[in-house]
Amino acid sequence: AELMALLATKAAEVEALAVERDALARRILKLEEELALARLHRFAPRSEKHLDRVFNEAEQASLEDDTDDGHDDVDEPIAADLPDTGLPEARKPEGKKRGRKALPADLPRQRVEYDLADDQKVCPCCSERMHRMGEVVTEQLHIEVKATVLQNARAKYACRNCDRTGIATPIVIAPMPAQPLPGSIATASTLAFALVHKYVDGTPLYRLAQTFERAGVPVSRGALGRWVIASSERHLHRIFDALKLRLRSQDVIHGDETTVQVLKEEGKAPTSTSYMWVYRSSEDSEQPIVLFDYQPGRGQEHPQAFLGDYRGILMSDGYTAWRTLKGATHLGCMAHARRRFADALKARKKQGGPPAQALKFFDQLYRIERQARDEIPDEGETQASYMRRFRQKHSVPVLDALKAWVDAIAPKVVPDTKLGDAVSYTL
Repeated sequence: AELMALLATKAAEVEALAVERDALARRILKLEEELALARLHRFAPRSEKHLDRVFNEAEQASLEDDTDDGHDDVDEPIAADLPDTGLPEARKPEGKKRGRKALPADLPRQRVEYDLADDQKVCPCCSERMHRMGEVVTEQLHIEVKATVLQNARAKYACRNCDRTGIATPIVIAPMPAQPLPGSIATASTLAFALVHKYVDGTPLYRLAQTFERAGVPVSRGALGRWVIASSERHLHRIFDALKLRLRSQDVIHGDETTVQVLKEEGKAPTSTSYMWVYRSSEDSEQPIVLFDYQPGRGQEHPQAFLGDYRGILMSDGYTAWRTLKGATHLGCMAHARRRFADALKARKKQGGPPAQALKFFDQLYRIERQARDEIPDEGETQASYMRRFRQKHSVPVLDALKAWVDAIAPKVVPDTKLGDAVSYTL
């Protein structure tokens, strides 16, 4: 009896050690994946383009067979054929024409004439007088940035009769048009110049101050900051509110949030994290709009406050805060799902496997999208209805095949790995 008890204890210990070993093996696999991805993010290009490895396919296959490390994510074959939907061959893009492009026809032209001196208008052969037979015209792009001072001369009137006979003489001054920043030296054009450089070109204010300095106009960084803030507070917020109403009236809105760090924000440490929530219209919208909404956190109350009772289609990643909008129809972004499989492929010691198979599905979907935008609709058919018909015919079978494939491998993948994360995220 004592021997049986001792054997049972030892068996339990062996089983516990086996469980601990498996857990440690999974932990090691996860850390190896994280290390591989960290190295790639630091040293390798960040592109997510997938290149088919066909040049050394045979050699790679033999290496995979010889270097099996016992950590396959799936025990059974994972290859799946893409459904044949009759997708036509993609048309080859036209090659770029060589040579310099002509300058835009709508730019104003300033004619500068060059003529020969009188003593050069004689024939070098017979010394007879030459006649003008035409001209050779070439065009150059001329951009000239000049700082000028706008003097506002307001007429001032007074009454001579009141000046002679009255106690006070009224003085009337001609009014000026309303100024964007009353009391400021900046005109609307100057403010537009500063705002475009800062927000469109991404120029920091200290460099913008250097630009003004080179133009011979010393404008401090503090003054530029006041111009930017005052323009936003007095004018741009009204444009933002109008664009927000216009965006919420559209059928499709894309949403995403990303981290930002603000160095000097009242009530927050410089090392704390804030978020920029970004909303934009669909790619084929007749009125394209992109809006940025800065918030100190990542809570669900922020998209709820911004979108309100929006009833259209909302496309986002898998973050649960987006799904809390009750009135919207939520769609998942395929690019975020594909990124998970791309990371899983990068983290593998061996190329190929389930991540590569998944990317084949996504690459086929992207190819279908490119062709759907390039094809010409039938006569009497709108581009939107044509693209829907094209997707129903070619994209839906690929999506069905992807779903079936993911369902098939889901029970076989190790959960706490990059592949497991990609599969669960996609589902």
